[in-house]
Amino acid sequence: MPTKKKRPARKSEKPPPQRQRGTGKRPGARHAPVIRAPGPLQYKVVELSTVDEGALERTLNEWTSKGWNLDGVQFAMRESSKRPAMAFVFFTREGSPAEPDVDAARNRLLRMSETGSPTAALAAGQTQEHAAWAAPMVHPLSAHERLARLAGLDEPEPHEEGLTLEPEE
Repeated sequence: MPTKKKRPARKSEKPPPQRQRGTGKRPGARHAPVIRAPGPLQYKVVELSTVDEGALERTLNEWTSKGWNLDGVQFAMRESSKRPAMAFVFFTREGSPAEPDVDAARNRLLRMSETGSPTAALAAGQTQEHAAWAAPMVHPLSAHERLARLAGLDEPEPHEEGLTLEPEE
């Protein structure tokens, strides 16, 4: 079989674009990095129980407009679904953390000890609501008493706990 000669490749009429020196692989590599003096950071965590595009967008817009910087997002997944059940959005900003108000915390604890916590008050209110519409508590009857009532006996025999036998002489 005769062998075919390969044609020489055509050269394009356009020269290749000139590559700029000093550019890295990432965009913005030519710019000098902004170096800030290390300072304390404040952290903000926002929990989202409904995870969708709108909730994430609203959260990001709200907190970045208040001066917080997005640090990251962590999703909590369900085993039964590929959709996240919850999301935690982390924000940071420079500044010293707020000092805790010890006196206000102590006063709040004293108020809660006197009046109870809001959660306990809510639970008590729900218990009272439930008791209002729930069936009244009926004392359970033994099977013997129930049969006696069904049979129409006015006074069922008293229930004996156990018999004690006297020894024979």
